[in-house]
Amino acid sequence: MTSAVPPGTRAEPKRVTFLIGQLGLGGAERQLSLLALELHRRGIGVHVLLLARGGPHEAVLRDAGVGVHHLGFIRWRSGPLAPLRNIRAFFRMVRLLRRIDPDVVHAYLLESYLVGVPAARLARVPVVIAARRGLSSTKPHTLTFWLGTAATRLAHHVVANAAAVAEDVRRVERIPARKIDVIYNGLPGSAFARVRPERVETRLPVVLCVARLAREKGLPHLVEAGAFLARRGRPCTIVLAGDGPERDTLEARTRALGVDVRFLGTRTDVWPLLAGADVVVLPSLTEGMSNSIMEAMAAGRPVVATDVGGAAELLDDRGVLVPPADPVALSEGIARVLDDREFAAGLAARAREWAGKNLGLDVMADEHLALYRRLLRDRCAE
Repeated sequence: MTSAVPPGTRAEPKRVTFLIGQLGLGGAERQLSLLALELHRRGIGVHVLLLARGGPHEAVLRDAGVGVHHLGFIRWRSGPLAPLRNIRAFFRMVRLLRRIDPDVVHAYLLESYLVGVPAARLARVPVVIAARRGLSSTKPHTLTFWLGTAATRLAHHVVANAAAVAEDVRRVERIPARKIDVIYNGLPGSAFARVRPERVETRLPVVLCVARLAREKGLPHLVEAGAFLARRGRPCTIVLAGDGPERDTLEARTRALGVDVRFLGTRTDVWPLLAGADVVVLPSLTEGMSNSIMEAMAAGRPVVATDVGGAAELLDDRGVLVPPADPVALSEGIARVLDDREFAAGLAARAREWAGKNLGLDVMADEHLALYRRLLRDRCAE
């Protein structure tokens, strides 16, 4: 594939196109939407291309004037015509990119850069970026791993949302460090606003976890930590805000251990819950850069989290870190925060101050625009 610089390449980004599979309630989808809206507000022409379907963020983007386009990809196992339909969708994407003529294509998540990076290169987009949001989840020497690595190498640059993610890309896929930048996720100004707490009907301390109820979030260890705390005479009410495939298993485990756990289901407005929590916990087994930790920091709540992914970058001297899959250590971390309110208040204050300086949406947008400019200048100089 040619590496020639497309004619008319500018050093200042005027049009940016984002690519993602869908616009559900996940962290990557929310971050893309926030960045797209902020760039649009700053006068950048923004389009969002969806491989498969929309989601809750689509209407917000459209109402703001951001162009949203459905490409019509389907699962490869959807039937004998799936390969043909996906090939058509691929070339539909190439034609659409040629018509939009973006300066930058920024693809989020594996499925997007598997097809989006080659399509953008075929369309001769000046700068093509793969956004990495988590640690490697595919085993080396599998087809998915090699295809993902090939797509990453074909991109002009990689944006990781944590230094731990960047190191994973460099070490596992052997992408050179010069081709990787770290830009943290961003939070809107509303994340830092003081809100009225949502009170949970309990006389016990409230331990809040905002997470999808999935295996990688390590939630059984939080339930077991709650049982340890109860046996030590420090019972708590655990509040789970989120839903997912592990809910039935977690409810059964909760009943077996006799722990007070409240299952709230999916919540789109977590700020009142955060304001009412005594401690926020994330017991993940694997993680990239956690939005729920960031939100707790912005809300000024003390955080206990497992030391995985980018958690240490967020919580260095601003939270309590414990080993993953260790409910005893998790219970001890929670107890330390609950038993020493001065210690907890210090953590929360430092976390909120650091988040205000480093995790604002304006900071994230500034850093993305600076990167786009640098990459476009480099392309112009080739």
